[in-house]
Amino acid sequence: MDNNEKQSGTLFGIGVGPGDPELIPVKSTRILGEVDRIFAAASTRNDYSLAVTIAQSYIPEETPVETLAFPMSRDLAVKEDAWKQHAQLVSTVLEAGENVAFLTLGDPLTYSTYGYLIRHLQADWPHLPIVTIPGITSYQAAAAATNEPLVEGEESLLILSGVDGGKWLQHRSDNPDNVVFLKAYRNAEGICRGLEEAGMYENSVAVANCSRSDEVVYKDLRVLQQQPPHYWALIIGKQRNHGPKPSF
Repeated sequence: MDNNEKQSGTLFGIGVGPGDPELIPVKSTRILGEVDRIFAAASTRNDYSLAVTIAQSYIPEETPVETLAFPMSRDLAVKEDAWKQHAQLVSTVLEAGENVAFLTLGDPLTYSTYGYLIRHLQADWPHLPIVTIPGITSYQAAAAATNEPLVEGEESLLILSGVDGGKWLQHRSDNPDNVVFLKAYRNAEGICRGLEEAGMYENSVAVANCSRSDEVVYKDLRVLQQQPPHYWALIIGKQRNHGPKPSF
């Protein structure tokens, strides 16, 4: 490489965990204090980022933080266009030699906008270095809140988006031993129907705002059918009960 040619920066994908700032990996807190710039996803409706709020105490005051608007649309063309634009912006910053962190809730590669971003970067700018730091997922934190194992022995675990309710569970010919429905807040009733048909309803639990000060555990899912949970809610369903449900 020519000595006058500036070396490109590195993109760090950082999962800030489910909500408690103390659950951010130690490695990630160090990187947040060293990068030149930070990006985070936000809705097209506003520029708020919960991930930035969670990580705020680890970000130096002088470090620029920019939110990237990701449309909450079912139109794939609209979403693809946004992903490409954001990848172009991030690549420009990296080409300029800046080290960059992209913040996301939970784990960067589990139902995350970060996955779409790096897909375009890897396709169009394969020379740019990317380092992904794993993070604690919301369902891991939810299991911890209930002191109930996610899986034991030879059991299986199915992780689903709850956006379409419980239809993916209903359409399976064989049911998993354990299932996690993320993004359950709008479709709790449909998810509950799917769990009931799979014989998992009575052994299921829901957690909203896990690991945060306003965390709520719903050990009776009938409550969700009467009153939908908060936006940050998930449901864990089980084929069998591993023990008495905890009292909160």
